[in-house]
Amino acid sequence: MSLRWILPLAGLVLASCATTAPEPSQPIEDNPPLKGTVMNSGGAESVDEHLYIPPPQSRTVASSETHVHADVWERMLHSYDLPECSTRESARQWAAWYAERPDYIARVLKRAQPWIWFVVEELEYRGMPGELALLPIVESAYDPFAYSSGRALGTWQFISSTGSRYGLNQNWWYDGRRDVWSSTHAALDYLVDLNEMFEGDWLLTLASYNAGEGRVGRAVAQAKASGRPADYWNLKLPRETQGYVPKLLGLACLFRDPAKYNFVLPSIPDQQVVTAVEFEQQTDLVLLSQAAEVGIDVLFTLNPGFNRWATSPDGPWSVVLPLEGAARLEQRMVNLNPNALMKWDQVTVQQGDSLSRLSSVHNVPVEVIRSANALDSDMLRPGQKLRLPRDNQSMVDPLYATAAAELSRLQAGLLASDRITHRVANGESLSVIARRYNVSVKNLQDWNKISDPRKLRAGRELVVFHSPAPQVSRPVPTDHTVRSGDSLWSIARRYKVKMNDLMRWNGLNTSSVLQPGQSLKVGL
Repeated sequence: MSLRWILPLAGLVLASCATTAPEPSQPIEDNPPLKGTVMNSGGAESVDEHLYIPPPQSRTVASSETHVHADVWERMLHSYDLPECSTRESARQWAAWYAERPDYIARVLKRAQPWIWFVVEELEYRGMPGELALLPIVESAYDPFAYSSGRALGTWQFISSTGSRYGLNQNWWYDGRRDVWSSTHAALDYLVDLNEMFEGDWLLTLASYNAGEGRVGRAVAQAKASGRPADYWNLKLPRETQGYVPKLLGLACLFRDPAKYNFVLPSIPDQQVVTAVEFEQQTDLVLLSQAAEVGIDVLFTLNPGFNRWATSPDGPWSVVLPLEGAARLEQRMVNLNPNALMKWDQVTVQQGDSLSRLSSVHNVPVEVIRSANALDSDMLRPGQKLRLPRDNQSMVDPLYATAAAELSRLQAGLLASDRITHRVANGESLSVIARRYNVSVKNLQDWNKISDPRKLRAGRELVVFHSPAPQVSRPVPTDHTVRSGDSLWSIARRYKVKMNDLMRWNGLNTSSVLQPGQSLKVGL
């Protein structure tokens, strides 16, 4: 196990309904829905909004620091390197828009407090513009659970493919796009690559982060071909991208000179208060929280990438903890067997398995398997994943059971549905939008704090929690007659089954040739 610095935390808050702010010229009915709640398709569930972790008594100064800054914003300002924001009217309008909404900014910065020092530190180390520490405000309002209609997720709003390209694992156990630490490294790597592609032009870099490097590259080529200036301000770009860079520059204006806009910037100390603890194997999060004496709600909030009760068997195996908790854990790990922090094994149900057979093989009582996996019946299906305790201590320990239930509740509340941002079009009503996403009008009102649906205006952005259609856990057995053009892949896709299962059911392999008229079994 090893410790390394990662980020500061003057105050910790989980608020999960981030939206991108509307254009300054558009009327605003209410502040964006940034209340500290955990929301799912069934409504809102309250979470502690003020998880405060005080800084240590003695300050730890990072080795890279050459100056002790008054706060993290002063440090960020030292690294400003984008074009002067005040030279553009659109940027000044955005600075004024944000300044007129101090409550909104306060909520966003509470959410940013665990991460902002780390982001500023990393930008400084890489020699990148300090203003980029404000980019997650534009992208997600610093919400690691923000989910866009384009299926981008996390603080830095990665889509799945780009996240994978930059090393963010996404699986049953973990989604690196929600892991603020990992996604920050990935986002800055991506921005560096884009900046090299656009020959050091940071405005084109930002535009391509929003619209895609291909689209911006084509716009640059078209401008050059027609003899027009090929800088950001003169390119033909999507409307969203035209407003994207001014938003960031406006924030840079506000943070550079808040007094000019009659704005009081909340102070965040330039100080480390949490750290990343690294392990060499899979770790049970509840056991880890107990060993570190850190509440499971704090651990959950600092580690938003984890989907389950443990870290992934394939990693990453780092967990963020407050400094004091990390120190306690490090001290206890000196004399603690690392295996003591992982009491669960994962078992994949095979054809013919039953609860009684698994109980006999793994020496775990049937009732323990039922309770550990919240099974409503004894019926199992091939491919189903079950967690089994390595011993019964975890199930008889009431403190463990309570914390495990709380962790499961928090994770389920955030993972149960897709979060979508919907911009209201001319003529749209709440009932029309509700039908589109298969939700109720009341849900839309609750999620977006709309008291009077008649006052809904075009251009407003609404948060929608759209539950994905339930997946069929086991296909209904049927026969498929092969037609000309069919392939194993297309048949598996048609019946929503895995190609490996289709091959297993029919004794085929990847080199098998299908013949028109051939009968295949789908499901058993």
